[in-house]
Amino acid sequence: QVHVVESGGGLVQTGDSLNLSCEVYGRSSHSYAVGWFRQPPGKEREFVASISWRGGWTNYVDDVKDRFTISKDDAKNTVYLQMTRLKSEDTAVYYCNALRGLTYLSGSYTPELEYDSWGQGTQVTVSS
Repeated sequence: QVHVVESGGGLVQTGDSLNLSCEVYGRSSHSYAVGWFRQPPGKEREFVASISWRGGWTNYVDDVKDRFTISKDDAKNTVYLQMTRLKSEDTAVYYCNALRGLTYLSGSYTPELEYDSWGQGTQVTVSS
């Protein structure tokens, strides 16, 4: 079973940058991608971005498309989320997870998790 460990969160100011890391353990041969998610205070967890293991294909929700960059290091089984021009609305607990698939329909993404379990996440707080 896949196990992930998120790190890199912190307290920053509006306009600052932050780099998150997601270490993936127990990756299976059927694993399609890794996705980053976030859960703002009082809201549900939402998909943010993903990157496929094969080909490095990336997907982003519109709100972060021009500000966040997802990348991976295959040798380290690690996926990164570089966040720039942070806004207060980016404040959330950020999670990563292994994806079995990802569909895009009517302007929204529907990720399919490889396992329905989550790590502890990493807190990102953007102060204005």
